[in-house]
Amino acid sequence: QVQLVESGGGLVQAGDSLRLSCAAAGDTPSNYNMGWLRQAPGKEREFVASIGWSGGRTYYADSVKGRFTISRDNAQNTVYLQMNSLRPEDTAVYYCAAGKYPFMSYLSWDSRDFGSWGQGTQVTVSS
Repeated sequence: QVQLVESGGGLVQAGDSLRLSCAAAGDTPSNYNMGWLRQAPGKEREFVASIGWSGGRTYYADSVKGRFTISRDNAQNTVYLQMNSLRPEDTAVYYCAAGKYPFMSYLSWDSRDFGSWGQGTQVTVSS
């Protein structure tokens, strides 16, 4: 099990940037694929981005491709989500998640493939 704590959310204007952080602890976090997912009010949780356990592979939802960047620092057990050119439709609670098993060979967009979740951090983008 991996324990996750997100930070960095806030209220910004459209076009601004934010960087979310996810501090991981527990069962060797560097062995797990990591992801960011988000949930807007009244909507289902949706995939945003994921990164492989070694950091060499990334995968993005089409809605954020070219604007968001996921990265990780395994020495610090931290995963980041750099969000640029934010839009009002990016408003949501953002959750950090760890893959269901260590050393998973594929990057998933499916929330069922993530086994540990943080408590979430609110991002609000005003127009």
